[in-house]
Amino acid sequence: MALLDTARAWLAEDPDPATAAELSALIGRAEAGDTAASDELADAFDGTLQFGTAGLRGRLGPGSNRMNRIVVARAAAGLAAYLVANGGKAIDERSREERRVVIGYDARRNSDVFARDTARIMSGAGITAMVLPSALPTPVLAFAIRHLGCDAGVMVTASHNPPDDNGYKVYLGDGSQIVPPADTEIAACIAAVGPLASIPQSDDYRTLDGAVLDAYVARAVSRLGDGPREVSAVYTAMHGVGGEVFMRAVAGAGFAEPTKVVAQFAPDGRFPTVNFPNPEEPGAMDLALADARAQGADVIIANDPDADRSAAGIRTAEDYRMLTGDEVGALLGWWIVERGRRAGSPATGVYAQSIVSGTLLERIARDAGLGYAATLTGFKWISKVPDLRFGYEEALGYCCDPEAVKDKDGITASLLMLEMVAALKAEGRGVQDVLDDLARTFGLYATSQLSVRVSDIDLIADAMARLRADPPTSLGGRDVVAMDDLEKGADGLPPTDGLRFTCKDARVIIRPSGTEPKLKCYLQVVVPVTGDIADARATTQSELDAVRASVAEALAL
Repeated sequence: MALLDTARAWLAEDPDPATAAELSALIGRAEAGDTAASDELADAFDGTLQFGTAGLRGRLGPGSNRMNRIVVARAAAGLAAYLVANGGKAIDERSREERRVVIGYDARRNSDVFARDTARIMSGAGITAMVLPSALPTPVLAFAIRHLGCDAGVMVTASHNPPDDNGYKVYLGDGSQIVPPADTEIAACIAAVGPLASIPQSDDYRTLDGAVLDAYVARAVSRLGDGPREVSAVYTAMHGVGGEVFMRAVAGAGFAEPTKVVAQFAPDGRFPTVNFPNPEEPGAMDLALADARAQGADVIIANDPDADRSAAGIRTAEDYRMLTGDEVGALLGWWIVERGRRAGSPATGVYAQSIVSGTLLERIARDAGLGYAATLTGFKWISKVPDLRFGYEEALGYCCDPEAVKDKDGITASLLMLEMVAALKAEGRGVQDVLDDLARTFGLYATSQLSVRVSDIDLIADAMARLRADPPTSLGGRDVVAMDDLEKGADGLPPTDGLRFTCKDARVIIRPSGTEPKLKCYLQVVVPVTGDIADARATTQSELDAVRASVAEALAL
């Protein structure tokens, strides 16, 4: 009865007719003895969807453990209280008492509703609230925070999560995602919010015109040099919001318009052509690969649904293949250095990457005389690196213009990829030629992932505890020479739940996923290239497979 009472109380204040109807039907079925309905209610009200360094992310639906208008309203009210308590960011002629928040949203179900609810609550708290003019990429919101001189930004998106999810990502005035202790302080403010009816709201917020988007596109285009522009590309927006913005940027940069994967170009929160709207998922790039083969394209470019990530595929002697996130990260890092060298303006600053990413970028940075830093997983950490010039994480996230966008930016990264491919094409070379050159110089770095999805979240904690108590002594036939428990801190980084196993010319990092019920394993082997590059690739793949098999055996899930 307590569960039903909780559900009825929630229903009484739910402002959303759709979730109210869904919850009412569930209550009725549960009252009639429907076990499945009771189980669904129990899960929907199993605690509160937790606000953390990734903000909120979860399944849409009624209940405290779902993404809905009540949960979002409480998050917005808590964030507003935090901003009021911590004061505004004094810039230009504004007083320290004036606070500004800009809000963006993608094309998922209810994203626009959540954005405007947030604007009303911010305005009701006395904060100047501005909403982007339409569903736009996450990097546009990250850009807008600094461009408009805001104290915070909110992006309503679940990135490349399944269709029934949505999320709520929070940035502070420096334009980067929140990190501790701000996350726990905001969470405490959210916990202190009273009933929905007690939250002041006002329609005195502003919907922005297209000037911010114009400025973002102009800034992205300005990051390119004056080199060749002849390149043929196939592009997929993965049913997200990146398509029109990317096409504008491509035209502004002087490239021919890529061939669109038409079935995936228009925003559609149902993501009808893919099982998971993530370029890394099996099958997600099939339509783009087919179009590339038909067109004989030089390169394939993909954004994820909120366009903060970028994926690339290249033509090989036999066919096409998608590059790994580590390959793209190394290539973009190399191209920034190489482009500066050609222009007589050497790159400066620091290259950074997440600790789970492949380490070829470090070799490139050191060789170019640049600084280098490894951070915890997530762009909230990468963006904090002082004097950052370029940063990436293996999950297709690249920060190519940290002065303007202190976050992943799939649009600008994709432009840089087109620029690089065009420059190489003009020389009669391809992307694989660069990868081979890097392998000959630094060794062949091969990376891969092993992800284990579980139905019982406790299995993840059990596996981590078992590995800490009884770690493997060898992986893929290589002796483990060091094990670092990242929960105790390592390399000067804050503690995080993870384990790092180091072997000679190999490394494995195992950690729980921060957003899904998965245990994620990041594998790397390095093989010197002393002879034929094809032989080195075969050797590397064999050794990577051996390490993968050892990790799978050690996990035993």
